[in-house]
Amino acid sequence: KAGAGTWEALRGMLTGRFETLMDTKWVTSELAWTAHPETGWEEVSGYDEAMNPIRTYQVCNVQEANQNNWLRTQFIQRRDVQRVYVELKFTVRDCNSIPNIPGSCKETFNLFYYESDTDSASASSPFWMENPYIKVDTIAPDESFSKLESGRMNTKVRSFGPLSKNGFYLAFQDLGACMSLISVRAFYKKCSSTIAGFAIFPETLTGAEPTSLVIAPGTCIPNAVEVSVPLKLYCNGDGEWMVPVGACTCAAGYEPAMKETQCQACGPGTFKSKQGEGMCTPCPPNSRTSSGAATLCTCRNNYFRADTDPPDSACTSVPTAPRSVISNVNETSLVLEWSEPRDSGGRDDLLYNVICKKCSVERRLCMRCDDNVEFVPRQLGLTERHIYISNLMAHTQYTFEIQAVNGVSNKNPQSPQFASVNITTNQAAPSAVPTMHLHGSTGSSMTLSWEPPKQPNGIILDYEIKYFEKSDGIANTVTSQKNMVRLEGLKPNSAYTVQVRARTVAGYGQYSFPMEFRTPVEDGSSSKSFQELPLIVGSATASLVFVIAVVVIAIVCFRYWLLVGWGAAGAHAPGMKVYIDPFTYEDPNEAVREFAKEIDISCVKIEEVIGAGEFGEVCRGRLKLPGRREIFVAIKTLKVGYTERQRRDFLSEASIMGQFDHPNIIHLEGVVTKSRPVMIVTEFMENCALDSFLRLNDGQFTVIQLVGMLRGIAAGMKYLSEMNYVHRDLAARNILVNSNLVCKVSDFGLSRFLEDDPSDPTYTSSLGGKIPIRWTAPEAIAYRKFTSASDVWSYGIVMWEVMSYGERPYWDMSNQDVINAVEQDYRLPPPMDCPTALHQLMLDCWVRDRNLRPKFAQIVNTLDKLIRNAASLKVIASVQSGVSQPLLDRTVPDYTTFTTVGDWLDAIKMGRYKENFVNAGFASFDLVAQMTAEDLLRIGVTLAGHQKKILSSIQDMRLQMNQTLPVQV
Repeated sequence: KAGAGTWEALRGMLTGRFETLMDTKWVTSELAWTAHPETGWEEVSGYDEAMNPIRTYQVCNVQEANQNNWLRTQFIQRRDVQRVYVELKFTVRDCNSIPNIPGSCKETFNLFYYESDTDSASASSPFWMENPYIKVDTIAPDESFSKLESGRMNTKVRSFGPLSKNGFYLAFQDLGACMSLISVRAFYKKCSSTIAGFAIFPETLTGAEPTSLVIAPGTCIPNAVEVSVPLKLYCNGDGEWMVPVGACTCAAGYEPAMKETQCQACGPGTFKSKQGEGMCTPCPPNSRTSSGAATLCTCRNNYFRADTDPPDSACTSVPTAPRSVISNVNETSLVLEWSEPRDSGGRDDLLYNVICKKCSVERRLCMRCDDNVEFVPRQLGLTERHIYISNLMAHTQYTFEIQAVNGVSNKNPQSPQFASVNITTNQAAPSAVPTMHLHGSTGSSMTLSWEPPKQPNGIILDYEIKYFEKSDGIANTVTSQKNMVRLEGLKPNSAYTVQVRARTVAGYGQYSFPMEFRTPVEDGSSSKSFQELPLIVGSATASLVFVIAVVVIAIVCFRYWLLVGWGAAGAHAPGMKVYIDPFTYEDPNEAVREFAKEIDISCVKIEEVIGAGEFGEVCRGRLKLPGRREIFVAIKTLKVGYTERQRRDFLSEASIMGQFDHPNIIHLEGVVTKSRPVMIVTEFMENCALDSFLRLNDGQFTVIQLVGMLRGIAAGMKYLSEMNYVHRDLAARNILVNSNLVCKVSDFGLSRFLEDDPSDPTYTSSLGGKIPIRWTAPEAIAYRKFTSASDVWSYGIVMWEVMSYGERPYWDMSNQDVINAVEQDYRLPPPMDCPTALHQLMLDCWVRDRNLRPKFAQIVNTLDKLIRNAASLKVIASVQSGVSQPLLDRTVPDYTTFTTVGDWLDAIKMGRYKENFVNAGFASFDLVAQMTAEDLLRIGVTLAGHQKKILSSIQDMRLQMNQTLPVQV
C-alpha cells in the first residue's frame, strides 16, 4: 500500500522535478555495503512485488539483547546539490508475533549520513556511533507484519542538508528489530528548464532548505525583447517555478506561437509595427508587404502616410480640387466661398490655402500679391470654406487659387489640387480729406485749401465743398477741380462750418471732419483785412474755444440731467465720473470717437473664431500696439452687409464700455471703424462665460473660492452703480472669467436691441422690449423700472447660479410660471451645501420692496466680512430657510415620479453617468438606494462634487423609501 511520499515521488519523476543519485531497486549484483558487526545486517537476494530480482539487507537478532547493528552504503557523489532526499522501502516484523523474545525487541531503526570529500570510509572508520555520523530521523513503519501474514511494504522519504562536501554515505542503525531493507533511493529536486513570459529559464537545483527560493536568471527566446528587467524566476523547495519577474515580448514583425513559447515571423501581407503580445495584422488599406517579419506596410503608388500617422493607419491620397467657387467683389474687397472637394483623400485633416496673384491686363503675366493684401481669418490653413480679402488695388485683375491640402499633400511631388477664379476689382471711393486751411478772408469771402486724400483710389475728378452759416444751418455746395476754393457771398463777422469731399469715377468719398471759420468785420478794405488777419484769426480762435467749452459743459449737464434727474444730482460728490448714455448724442459716431480708441487694423491679428454674437463672429486674436507688448484679445466683428442701425447698435457697446475702468469690468482695448470688418477689441478671458465654466468644473472649488468670485462681481457692479449705470442683464452668462478666476462684468447694452427670437427663451417680450425673466426684478418686468436695485435682484440670482455650479434658475419652469411664483413670494431654495449666510444674502436681494434691498457697497462689505470670518461659511443652509416654498424646492426630487434610474439622474443634473449606472448593474431604485461612495468611485464617478450630489440624492431616496414602506406587523 503506497504512502503519500510514493505518489509525490512518482509525480516528481513524471514532471522531471527529481534526479536520482543512487537507487538499489535496479541493482542485481551484490551491493557490498559495509556492515558492523558482521553478525548484524545480512545481504540477501529476493523478489519485489513484480517478481523482479532485487538485492536487500535484513536483520533479525531479536533473541539477543542490546543490539547495535550498523549498515553503511557506498560513497555517493553530491553533484552540487545542497539537499538530498532518501526514499526507504522496508518491512518490519511485529514484535508481538515473535514468541519467547526479551523486552528489547524494536520496530524502528535510525537513518544517518556522513559527509566526505573522498571515498575514504573503512570497516572501522568513521566510528560506528552517532558522532561523527549525523542522525536524520528514527524511522517507524506504518504497518508491521506477523508470521502468518506476508510482509507489508512501508515507504518513507526523509531529507537532509545543507551539504557542502563532494559526497556522502548513508548509514542505518538497528537496535533490535526484525526487518528487511527492500530498496534505498537517494535523489534531489530541481526545477526543469522552462519557458515563461517568452523567456528561457535554465534547469535550477532547489535550495538547502525546503522553504528556500533559488533565483534563476532568464534570457529572451529568439526574436523576443525584454520589456522589464530584471528577468528572473524563483525555484521553490519542491522543484516548482514561482511567478516570473520581468518579461519578454515578441519583437516587431513577430507574433506569439506554440502556446507562447516561440515568436514566429509575420507572413507576407501581414505586419506588426510594435513589440508586444499582439498578433500580426493584415496590411492597412492601400498598402502592401511581400517579405516576412514586416514592421511596416509600404504605401502603394500615389498613396502616402503623414509623418504623424501611426504605422497601422491606412495610406491616403491628396484631395481633389475644391468645387463651386463663388466670388463677391465689393470695390477693392472680396468674399470667396467654395464647396468641399469631391474626394478628401480618405483623411479628415482637410485644410485650404488661398493663393493671390495680381495679373496684367493681357493676363500674360501674373505675380504674387503684395504683402498689404489682408486675408480674414487667414490665408493659409483655413478650416472654413470662406475668406474675406481686402486692401486690393482698384481696377486690377486678380487670380485666386483655392488649394485643398491634407496631411499628405507635402508627400506628393505634384502641386496641390486647386480651383481658380478670376476677378476684377472695382474702384473704391476716395478716403476723407484730412484737413483744411484758411488762406485769407474778407467780410464776404474766404479762401480755403486742403490736402488731397491719403487714399485717392484713382484720379480725382473734382471736390465738393459744403458750407453753412452756423446760425441758420442752411447748407450750400460748390465744386472745385483744384484743392483750393474761394467762397463768395458770405456775411461779415459770421461763423461758417465747412466740409469737403473728393470724387472719382467710383463716386464721392467721405466728407472731411467739419471745421469752423469766421469772416472778419466788413470795413471796405480787403487789404486791411489781410493785414489784420492774424489778429482776427487769433480772436476768432479764442472765441471759438470759449464757445465750444460752454457748449460742451451745457451738453454734459443736459445729458446728466436727462440721465439722473435734478433730484439725483446731489447724490454724487464733486468731480465723480458719471456715465453718459451714447444714445443722447445726435451722432452716435461721435460717442464712439469720444469714448473708444481707434485701432489701426494692422495692429490686430485674428487667429480663430470662438463663437458667434448678435452682429457677427467672435474671435480670439492678438493685439500689438506701438510701444506695447503683444497681448491676447477677444474680437467682436460686424458681419458683412450690415445696416447703419446695426453698425450704430454694435458700436454702442464700445461707447459704453470705454467709459469704465475697473478690474472687475471687461476692459475695452479699442475699436476698428475705419477698415473692414468693423471690430470691437477687448481683453481676452481664457475661461469664457461663468455659467458654462462652473458647469464644466462642477464641485471643484472651495466655498471661499466661490465667494471670491461673487465678491469680484459685486465690486464691479458697485463701480457701475456709482457711475449711475444700470446693467439690465446681469447673469452668469454675461460674466467672463480669466485664468486667475477673476470675474468681470461684460455684455453692455446689447440685450436692449435683441430682436424677437422664439428659439431663445432667455429673453421674453414685455412692454415693447425683451427681458431675461428669470434674472429680472418684479418691478422691471411689470413696469420697466430698471434701477441699481433691479440689478441687485439679478445679482442675487447670479449668487444662486454660482453656488449651484451653473444650474438654470427655476429649473424647467416656464417664464410665466416664474413670474407667477415670484409674485406669490416664492423664492429659490439654497443650493446644495450653500452656507446659510450666503442664502440669506440672496433672500435680501430678492425683497419685493426695491428700497429695502441692499446696495452693492453693502453687498461687497458683507462678502468681505464672510471671507475674513471663514467659520461663518461652514453653517449650511437648510431647504426651509427664508421664504422658500415647497413648490420651488427642487433639491429633493421624488424618485417615484421617475420611471427609470436614467430619468432620475437627468432630474438631478447627473445624466452624464447614465451609462455608468446601467453597465454596473444599478438599473433599479432599490439597488441605487444601497450605493455607497465606494460604489460611485468604482463605476467612474470620480469628481468629489458629483459624488456628493448623487449621494445626497440617494439619501433623500432612502428617506422617501422609509416613508412609503408599509408597516410591518
